[in-house]
Amino acid sequence: MAKKKLKPDSKDQKYKSDAVAQQDKSTEADPDIRPEKRKNLSTKAYERELEKLQIELVKLQYWVKDKGLKVVVIFEGRDAAGKGGTIKRITETLNPRIVRVVALPVATEKEKSQWYFQRYVAHLPAAGEMVLFDRSWYNRPGVERVMGFCTPEQVEEFFRSVPEFEKMLIRSGIILIKYWFSVSNEEQERRFQARIDDITRQWKLSPMDLESRRRWVEYSRAKDEMFRYTDTKLSPWYVVEADDKKRARLNCIGHLLSKIPYEDLTPQVMSLPPRQVDDNYVRPPMSDQTFVPDYEIPEE
Repeated sequence: MAKKKLKPDSKDQKYKSDAVAQQDKSTEADPDIRPEKRKNLSTKAYERELEKLQIELVKLQYWVKDKGLKVVVIFEGRDAAGKGGTIKRITETLNPRIVRVVALPVATEKEKSQWYFQRYVAHLPAAGEMVLFDRSWYNRPGVERVMGFCTPEQVEEFFRSVPEFEKMLIRSGIILIKYWFSVSNEEQERRFQARIDDITRQWKLSPMDLESRRRWVEYSRAKDEMFRYTDTKLSPWYVVEADDKKRARLNCIGHLLSKIPYEDLTPQVMSLPPRQVDDNYVRPPMSDQTFVPDYEIPEE
């Protein structure tokens, strides 16, 4: 016998239902609603956890080198979303011969005439290497599409080709990991303004960045369609909530470490040998060399 649906037996329940309905309406009206902000992470806690993760990255580096792994990590997202800062924290303790960053400039006329993926293929890793792409072949369905640097037909061809291209990479033995850094409208505006106000960071703000700000909704539509075609089971996108830079960095690095099973192959601690002694060696006079002068530090 089917159970009857229970009606609200008090005004409190009715008000609660009304509140839920109102919340649902609010969510539908603004699809950019984000999770409630967590308490700011203290610098001390952030640096402590970052140090732990960077030690693990060193272990991962030894594993990649020893096992001959080929790793590609793609970093995409809106301008000022924190991709570059995260990449810096990943690489600052690692060997650039093993873990390298690829941030390609605008394609030359020759490159524009090539197969679209050709210039990216040249930077793929050999055995024992990890490559971090600070923007990648996903320029086509993003900035190139929104700014009109490619045709609708080229975008359509990209969506047909990229799943097969990434399948080929994975079948060849490449570990492919894709991150999308998501930043809110308000936080992007704050970061852009901070760059304008800081002479040491003004170079990070280009006319293209400002135009992307104006075309916020167009970028949102382009990103949504890109995900529909390229967020596949074999090669999924992992979204990093990036309004909190510190948490975003820790979250991304921790997740990256979890996606590549590794063991600790850290070499044994080396002992420093004694310095060579040769009584027949005579050092040239100090006056024969040109030294860098001391930097003048004004007294406070």
